[in-house]
Amino acid sequence: MEYAANIAMTLPELVLALGAIALMLVSAWGGDTSTRAVSIASVFVLVGAGIALVGPASSGGYAFDGLYRADAFGAFAKVLIYIASAVAIMMAPSFFARSQGEDLRPEYPVLILLSACGMGIMVSASDMLTLYVGLELQSLAAYVLASFMRRDGRSAEAGLKYFVLGALASGILLYGISLVYGFSGTTLFSGIADAYAGTKSLGLLFGLVFVFAGLAFKISAVPFHMWTPDVYEGAPTPVTAFFASAPKVAAMAMAVRVAIEAMGPATDQWRQIVIFAALASIILGAVAAIGQTNVKRLLAYSSINNVGFALIGLAAGTPEGVSGVLMYLTIYVAMTLGSFLVVLQMRGDDGQPVETIASLAGMSRTRPGLAAALAIFMFSLAGIPPLFGFYAKFAVFSAAVDAGLFPLAVVGIAASVIGAYYYLRVVKTMYFDDPAPAFAPMENKVEGGLIALAAVFVSPAGYLLIPVLGAWTMAAARALF
Repeated sequence: MEYAANIAMTLPELVLALGAIALMLVSAWGGDTSTRAVSIASVFVLVGAGIALVGPASSGGYAFDGLYRADAFGAFAKVLIYIASAVAIMMAPSFFARSQGEDLRPEYPVLILLSACGMGIMVSASDMLTLYVGLELQSLAAYVLASFMRRDGRSAEAGLKYFVLGALASGILLYGISLVYGFSGTTLFSGIADAYAGTKSLGLLFGLVFVFAGLAFKISAVPFHMWTPDVYEGAPTPVTAFFASAPKVAAMAMAVRVAIEAMGPATDQWRQIVIFAALASIILGAVAAIGQTNVKRLLAYSSINNVGFALIGLAAGTPEGVSGVLMYLTIYVAMTLGSFLVVLQMRGDDGQPVETIASLAGMSRTRPGLAAALAIFMFSLAGIPPLFGFYAKFAVFSAAVDAGLFPLAVVGIAASVIGAYYYLRVVKTMYFDDPAPAFAPMENKVEGGLIALAAVFVSPAGYLLIPVLGAWTMAAARALF
């Protein structure tokens, strides 16, 4: 009976794993002709995993002797992960159809399913080794996705850089885990928390530093952000959209769970690391983006900048702070996916992708609907009221102030003004510069619908969802405390 309960709690991961294996066999037998069917089936597998969250998978407690925890926090993060993964699968066909010499292969959606399975394990891990297994499953699929366009030098370079630096970060994290295990005698989060609550140990403190350094790489927080711009620019656009959304949510949720559940008694120690990473990410993300001419690199620095704001909520170390982080991630996913869907529409008459910011000039006259959507995403990312992105920043800043971190909130608010500059520059280019050659017309109605949906969500209409989202994020946050 206990085994059946364990299976019920891990059902979403089982659905993803079995679905990925079955579709891998289909793609092996069907070859490239099965790509469309495998892609559609992959989206349904993600929907099935989302349905499997209803019941024990979102409230069952501990499974497999404490290695895995099924709770509202993990379930909330998984919903965001599955949505972002499904959008990344839906974006791919039209992108690869226009890429010269590169076809979409059925392995693409299978890799995303395997990555989503790893991310699910990451956000529900209640043991350091479970966390590491989930992290590696996610990362190994991501390395292949980054270099998916085999004939494109930039894509191959992105995959290699991601692999080498990812291996380094995994080593740092594993070293931190080994230190924590050595000085606490356990890898279970509950046992580690007891060790941190006991007598203070220099070894445990070093373990904490190394664990947070490894986690900082996965969320691309400064000073472990160096891979982000190159990988985002070189990877295929649908893959970049995936990297900027689903793995970011998973890594952030994983960091929150480790900080609160495993290292909660050491809040004063890790808060200093988180505050430094938050402010450094906000400032560097804003300043480094100013000189960018490639829109994908701009969005890479934007993601670093946004991670900094999310970390302000974690620094508070309170249920309100964690709720703010989840609210921020929800709105961030919509803004980021919307922005990359617009980037996907940036292509010349020959159908080839155009990625320069200068090519957006005059888009308000040639493609007014697309320009309006991108302007909404840019204003929202900048946190300008009354768009929904403003509420995301408000949630984390108010949590920081309530936790007594008033100076952190002040510096964060001041630094957000720097970031607003490069977002507004994009809007200025679209609406006030002399028109550049017009982009090819939109052919994919699914992408157009997703852009419209994301734009409505981050518009002032999004405020109507605050009662529901607020209650859901708070329930998820309280599950950790």
